[in-house]
Amino acid sequence: MIELFLCSLVTILPDYLLRRRFQGKRFGEHITFFTVWYELRWGITMCAMLTITLVTIVFYYHPSTSNVVSYFRTVTILSESAGRVDEVFVRNNQRIEAGDPIFTLDSSRQQASRDTALRRIDEVDAALVLAQADRAAAIAAVEQAEAEYQQTSDDLDRRRTLQAGGSTVVSQRDVEVLENQLAAQQGAIDAARAQVASVDANTAIALPAQRASAEAALAQAEVEIEKMTVYAGTSGTVEQFALQVGDIVNPILRPAGILVPTGSGEGRFQAGFPQISTQVIKAGGVAEIMCISKPFTIIPMVIVEVQDVIAAGQIRPSDALIDAQVQSAPGTIVAILEPLYAGQTDDIPPGSRCTANAYTSNHARLSEPDIGFGQSVFLHVVDTVGVIHAAGLRIRSLLLPLQTLVLTGH
Repeated sequence: MIELFLCSLVTILPDYLLRRRFQGKRFGEHITFFTVWYELRWGITMCAMLTITLVTIVFYYHPSTSNVVSYFRTVTILSESAGRVDEVFVRNNQRIEAGDPIFTLDSSRQQASRDTALRRIDEVDAALVLAQADRAAAIAAVEQAEAEYQQTSDDLDRRRTLQAGGSTVVSQRDVEVLENQLAAQQGAIDAARAQVASVDANTAIALPAQRASAEAALAQAEVEIEKMTVYAGTSGTVEQFALQVGDIVNPILRPAGILVPTGSGEGRFQAGFPQISTQVIKAGGVAEIMCISKPFTIIPMVIVEVQDVIAAGQIRPSDALIDAQVQSAPGTIVAILEPLYAGQTDDIPPGSRCTANAYTSNHARLSEPDIGFGQSVFLHVVDTVGVIHAAGLRIRSLLLPLQTLVLTGH
């Protein structure tokens, strides 16, 4: 409408004034409702052509979109395992800091595992004490066997000496009996020493390994008990949280609530412009937004980043080939906007719906010394007609409360 009005001022209006002053034709007499086209055909034709050209230039070089949202990240409040709620520490809409406890699940099973691990450690400690006693007994058995071996060895030596001296008191049978006893006592010494080695191995290897296993089971039980309490991973506000003691929480089927991190989505807006504006939307460009949550206000923005892919083209591996014609929506080019001046969007809640205008600036190109006259004129026209879109955005901002509250009744 603005473009048509401006174009008519330099086409239809001069045509009418020319006919009125030099041809003496009057509106209502010679120029009527039925003769408007014939009498003002040159002005109307030029106005239509100029309007179409102007609209094309404005919408191409200064694109506009109503798909502007300040997206924000949410964190689902989940436990690592399913369980029944034992205690709740926060309430809905409460602000919490990172590391604050949110709720605790019943940990009776994990406590039982912890107690079992503690009892197992006590058993191993008691077994270590008994092993020390067993070692002392084994050492005493070694000493006893060695003493008996020495006694038998002395008796055997004495009898062999008497036998060698020709004494008839000692028979060959007595010597053989003592030799057999000496061999048996040597075996007893070896068995006693093996018992000491077994006790030492049990004390140094087996029991410490059993104690380490029990300590690992204890640590695992304590970790499981710790997991029963869900803590906030980041600072934020708890939303949609209606958890009560006795409720069942399941990490797959039933989360506990949502945590909105502090600062998520604040001061950063995502605008989806038509794909035809891809060559115009560039990082560093200027823009303006008008949000429903803050009417009567136009906020200057800067394009800090342009998404280098279009979401409509993403695919996921499946067992079916993707046909290009099933992609009905062409998708948009996403630009990331931030306020030109700090603090201008602080009172706009994240998730607000906004309208944005992006403007093409050719100031750098116009300052080049080798630019031609025709190109210079065209670039000046492009920069100038951006005022039309800026005026349209301000008009929509003024009409927004009327349209929202009165015409639509929301």
